[in-house]
Amino acid sequence: MPTRKTDISLKSLIVILSLTLILVVVDSMRDRVVLAGDQAPDFTIATDNGQTISRSSFGGKLLVLNFWATWCPPCIEELPSLDAFQLRLRSKGVVVLGISVDKNEKTYKTFLDRARVSFLTARDPDGNISAAYGTYKYPETYVIDQNGRVVEKFVGPENWLKPEVIQRIERLL
Repeated sequence: MPTRKTDISLKSLIVILSLTLILVVVDSMRDRVVLAGDQAPDFTIATDNGQTISRSSFGGKLLVLNFWATWCPPCIEELPSLDAFQLRLRSKGVVVLGISVDKNEKTYKTFLDRARVSFLTARDPDGNISAAYGTYKYPETYVIDQNGRVVEKFVGPENWLKPEVIQRIERLL
């Protein structure tokens, strides 16, 4: 027959384990938001030109990772300057990758046929990659250095040709 001391010990252990479980569950439900200074989550995705790439595919280059969608007016507004930015800085080691969260593949492809952007594009219809970065507002752009660290983060549309933006990026090269 168990003693009263054993009963109290078991009940205490159950309470401690229950509280630990609750804390683990609550912590896992928090959205992770990647900020400047954080290690960028790795990913693998097939680009529209058929390449399978990951965050680490860019070697010694500076990666400008842009999350966008065709249904997002600020994203569409930003694309021409982002494209011109990529053309201007690619010879200096800057690579732009635009990842769309569009679910409708036909709408996405029709838009890109009209827009004719020069940077790498890919579609992540389930939003798995943007979720790994904690992106919930589009457009959102991460500048990732050669070591996989986020060195700049832009939330919302940006004019990528503004002299101060170009200077900030060139300082990272």
